[in-house]
Amino acid sequence: MSSPASHFTDLVRARHSPRQFLPTPLSPADIRGVLEDAQTAPSNSNTQPWTVHIVSGAARDALSEELLTAYEEGRTSADFTADYGDGVHQERSRRHGALVYGARGTARSDVEGRKEVIRENLRFYDAPHAAFLFMPRLGDGVRTAGDIGMYAQTFLLSLTARGFHGIPQTILGMYADTVRTSLGVPDDLALLFGIAFGRGDKTSPMYDIGMDRVPLHQSVTPHDTPGILDTPGILD
Repeated sequence: MSSPASHFTDLVRARHSPRQFLPTPLSPADIRGVLEDAQTAPSNSNTQPWTVHIVSGAARDALSEELLTAYEEGRTSADFTADYGDGVHQERSRRHGALVYGARGTARSDVEGRKEVIRENLRFYDAPHAAFLFMPRLGDGVRTAGDIGMYAQTFLLSLTARGFHGIPQTILGMYADTVRTSLGVPDDLALLFGIAFGRGDKTSPMYDIGMDRVPLHQSVTPHDTPGILDTPGILD
């Protein structure tokens, strides 16, 4: 009999970010269940700082059109900076981009094709639903953003456990004013990012590109914790 730990390991490693969805909406009960799971996420001093807006149907379609218009007009309005630096994080981002464009068959020199990749983002990859994660402007925002991250991961894992899929979309946060105006969100709430969700299209080459993860020794330094990096694991 498999253990709870093995169930969790299978769940976590099954989660991935499809970039093409089926249009079939989830039931209200399924979405409610995911939101209730996410609501159990930990937060600093139990502040629970997340404010979540879910769009579906006509509201989703209208917002997508507004995002596409903002993109074509060059109207970005991010609440937070996006900078990968000049080192390893930039290199990882470039590898990610190469995988995405390669799966689509889009050459680096294909300017219009690369623009279409952005448009697909703003169409939520045809997902029937999207969640927008807002946060109050408290201090420098770092602790609050960390809480939102824990909420988002719980949301994503709940989708996976129920046989659904989601993809976090940082690009949606690049159009914060557009989203706030469309959804009637006050300016004192900052938009961190959004999550497109539904059922991934398993027939699409964009369903599971297979993003890599760095081995543990590149991100973990043990202190008086012998042995944890000595035995090779699946990431090595």
